[in-house]
Amino acid sequence: MSYQPLALDEDGHRPTRGRRHFCALLSRSVIGGVGLLCAVWALSYFVPTSWSRGAGAPALEDNRVFVKKPEAEDWKRAIARAKSFLKGWSVEEKVSLATGVGWSNGPCVGNIPAQPSHNFPGLCLQDSPLGVRNTDRVSAFPAGINAAASFDRALIRARGVAMGEEFRGKGVHVQLGPMMNLGRVAQGGRNWEGSGPDPYLSGEASYETILGIQSTGVQACAKHLLNNEQEWARTTSSSNVDDRTEHELYGHPFLRSVQAGVASVMCSYNQINGTYACEHPELLHGLLKREYGFQGYVMSDWQATMSTHSAKDGLDMSMPGDIVFGSGNSYFGTNLTRFVKDGKMGGDRLDDMATRILAAWFLLGQDKNFPEVNFDGFRPHSEKNQHVNVQGEHSKLIRTLAAKSTILLKNTHSSLPLSTKPPRNIVLVGQGAGPAKLGPNGYKDRGGLDGVLGMGWGSGTAEYPYLVSPLEAIQARAKEDGTSVSWFLDEFDTKSAAAASEGYDAALVFVASDSGEQHVVVDGQEGDRRNLTAWLNGDALVKAVASSNANTIVIVNTVGPILLEAWIEHPNVTAVLWAGLPGQEAGNALVDVLYGAVNPSARLPYTIAKRTEDYGTSLTLGETSPKKIIQIPYDEGLYIDYRHFDAQKIQPRFEFGFGLSYTTFEYSALVVKVLGDDSGANAKVWRKGMVKDGLAVGASAAAWLHEPRVSVTFQVKNTGSVSGTEIAQLYLSPPPSAHTPPNLLKGFATVDSLSPGEARTVTLNLSRYDLSVWDVKKQGWILPQPAFGVHVGASSRDFRLDGTFSL
Repeated sequence: MSYQPLALDEDGHRPTRGRRHFCALLSRSVIGGVGLLCAVWALSYFVPTSWSRGAGAPALEDNRVFVKKPEAEDWKRAIARAKSFLKGWSVEEKVSLATGVGWSNGPCVGNIPAQPSHNFPGLCLQDSPLGVRNTDRVSAFPAGINAAASFDRALIRARGVAMGEEFRGKGVHVQLGPMMNLGRVAQGGRNWEGSGPDPYLSGEASYETILGIQSTGVQACAKHLLNNEQEWARTTSSSNVDDRTEHELYGHPFLRSVQAGVASVMCSYNQINGTYACEHPELLHGLLKREYGFQGYVMSDWQATMSTHSAKDGLDMSMPGDIVFGSGNSYFGTNLTRFVKDGKMGGDRLDDMATRILAAWFLLGQDKNFPEVNFDGFRPHSEKNQHVNVQGEHSKLIRTLAAKSTILLKNTHSSLPLSTKPPRNIVLVGQGAGPAKLGPNGYKDRGGLDGVLGMGWGSGTAEYPYLVSPLEAIQARAKEDGTSVSWFLDEFDTKSAAAASEGYDAALVFVASDSGEQHVVVDGQEGDRRNLTAWLNGDALVKAVASSNANTIVIVNTVGPILLEAWIEHPNVTAVLWAGLPGQEAGNALVDVLYGAVNPSARLPYTIAKRTEDYGTSLTLGETSPKKIIQIPYDEGLYIDYRHFDAQKIQPRFEFGFGLSYTTFEYSALVVKVLGDDSGANAKVWRKGMVKDGLAVGASAAAWLHEPRVSVTFQVKNTGSVSGTEIAQLYLSPPPSAHTPPNLLKGFATVDSLSPGEARTVTLNLSRYDLSVWDVKKQGWILPQPAFGVHVGASSRDFRLDGTFSL
């Protein structure tokens, strides 16, 4: 396909748009030289440290990877190879590396054309963050929000590895994930693709996912940079965010992604402080490439390229290439070639774009023995579709992670596990208990709620190879106990549902809530949820069943928090299991937890409120049109989710980090130890954001900033009667001078498989970065004074141990 040049102004914009004034993301530009510093210090292709997991291990060390030495040899070698490889390439050929071939003009959702004369095979970029989209014989993994709910770095990384293997097996060079927008608004349509509203948890989940994906030779893509926090008006809105909030909240997961060596980053649709993210020089050149030291390339979200000038502003690749799907025109392609040849952008910037794209290709070893693309996502009957089976034994991991991400919220009268006293008979109520009437893939991009909910909707989905319903799995398990199983799958006939539940030893009620991307509308929901209640008459169904059955167990499949106040305190609601979006093994994983084969250990990755208003943030609505930009004020600053609840002293129904177990745990022996000495030059830089030898050594990626500075050691003991896993969480309380929320998650550990009576020592470390706040005036990280509080416990409101330290 050949792109025809548009009539553009001198800066490469549409003439009707004009040149927008830039509202700086950073209050002033980062001082020159930091790029070199970041390249040297920040971007080693980190080798993960090992961690103790099994029973009998004497101690569990912090399994977060800290920067230990200033080297970036893998990236340096890849960049050198890319520069050598580009010798002799014409301007047109370099531009082709940066320009997609256009929507549906290749087999993948995004395609970079081959250069046969240079022995470059092109690139395949494909959704999604939970599996290979638009093809068959792949796996449907638990969603990102479930992975985060496990609070288990090993499982999160294993999920990344398994997904990477499947993408590679299909010939995909770039997996378009993970997603790491924070879910500022509880109703946000795509929150389920990410890891929740806490920047630390999201950062760690993103880090581990990227390490897993890229260990297979597949490029990961960190998305969406930045502040893409709602679907409504996502292309016609401006997220107005202050510099400190951007650094401490929304930017943090992207910094961790860069530290993981991520190959690519996707910029978002929205404006940030009045400038589109994909042509925002302070964001792309400043924050990402200089301050974070990112060495890979920035691609646009699909149709998020807004001008040819965006290449000069820091965008390296336009996806899918055309301005509007099927238009035949591109801001890059012929227009970018002319832009360079007319001297409106220097050739060195084009070289930088091409180098970054090829460096990522070389970094992951994709120049040798990489499989060819063997599917066509747009043409299901094409001969290109070879139906290669890439699932391997990933179903085992999916089942494990789905169970390990199921949260036990309530369990009175020891209702669970069912294996303790096998029921004589049980009844399953609600359509979410059974198989989908239209089959698991009956709705395109899963744009409908039918049967058990395993994923949301939109481009973040994959085709199910199968979907195990709770009804199927429970019937299979019930055989072992001689339990009779019945069901009633109609949610709206509540009178009959109540009658059908009477006389059973247990009634399992299934409720759900769904959301997704704005291009799919489900039941009037244009991506985002317009309320936080259960769908399909869920609240009335629970109350009806509970009115006739004294052992009502509720299972919730949902994209995010829903309000439970209508029934949570009903005395006959004895247990609640929060299953989230578990993927293809939904029913089997639920059975594992219901019957105690897996002792639940997952924790809430967000807060469940008593009222929608308690969250303090909500969707910003308004008329959507290209000429009207909706302003979204991030006036809450640092105070989202539990940070807001804590600061405002609002009692949630279930707090961030909460989750029960079938056993109990005791914490003891807290020791907080300050490591090393910061009395030298680094301390001054750290506290004052100073410049040394012309370099901004207080930049976010400086290696010494991420080294351990405080160790927190404690002991966890299983005081119950069955083996279990505890998620120990560390929260930091900065001094008042920091002007931060009261408590901030800064560490967690999976204390795995503790036998009854067994104790294990855990050590978590805090880096200088963990202890610092962003100083807008000094443009550096500073240490608040005088003393910090540190809390260790089982949730954001269940602190078992408290200590203090000063530096």
